[in-house]
Amino acid sequence: MITWSRNGEWLELPLPNEQWKPLKPGAVEELAAYLPVPRKFFLRLASQGFIRIDNNTIQLKVFPQEKAAFKPESYPLDVLFEDEFTLVVNKPAGKSVHPSEAGQGGTLANAVAHYYEATGQACGVRHIHRLDQDTTGVVLYAKNEWAHVLLDEAMREKQIDRRYIALAHGIFKEKEGWIDEPIGKDRHQPGKRRVAPNGDQAVTHYRVVQQMKAGALVEVELETGRTHQIRVHLSHLGHPLVGDTLYGGSSRLFQRQALHGERLLFKHPITQNEVVVQAPYPLDFKMLLDQMSMN
Repeated sequence: MITWSRNGEWLELPLPNEQWKPLKPGAVEELAAYLPVPRKFFLRLASQGFIRIDNNTIQLKVFPQEKAAFKPESYPLDVLFEDEFTLVVNKPAGKSVHPSEAGQGGTLANAVAHYYEATGQACGVRHIHRLDQDTTGVVLYAKNEWAHVLLDEAMREKQIDRRYIALAHGIFKEKEGWIDEPIGKDRHQPGKRRVAPNGDQAVTHYRVVQQMKAGALVEVELETGRTHQIRVHLSHLGHPLVGDTLYGGSSRLFQRQALHGERLLFKHPITQNEVVVQAPYPLDFKMLLDQMSMN
């Protein structure tokens, strides 16, 4: 991959050849040999005058000054990974990833907006995936439109690997397996999902890491990303999450679903290097695991 550098709002890299011009036929393909630049994104930059040539250097305006669409709110954000293009944070329990209605505050988006402001970064807040309000763990953000386009495509192509860890009720007969059951809305309870023949395809892989008398520590990976997928599928299997009263779990030991986004693995959108980010268990999850292990 060709060497590039950032100069303010512009990314700079050497010309592929002396004849290269932004609007010349084949220009996108020639540049794509050095950088992953989607065709539509490139053509939009070119039409807006955001690609220019200075001596033997191409300049692309891919770091424009942006204003966050969310009100910044001070919060001690736990940053797990960050570079010019991406941000990965460890979401705490009780925070929604983004507002569900206009003017709502107290979300992770508000906290990220404040973090960008406090660190002098004029970035929009663009989450690539979501977690339920009471689920903890890794959440990935794109810092600019270029990274957003590429990471969204990677999500659609199932190239971003998310691994979760859960505490579920019961004794698992099969210590490893998968659940391939469609998920749809529950007609009788708004906000709830259920296994439904006419629902969207959903595939969940699981592996029992530790079987205990009171339940099991289970590692889970998703092929699809349906709302409440892990919660619905494990409940359907007869093993609802501890604390997940919406899907049949008991809140006697825990007051939220015992689910944590433990690891994120993805190819960096620009460098294509593999990035692995892990989030440690939150304190309440660790305490619950210890308590269940002793019983």
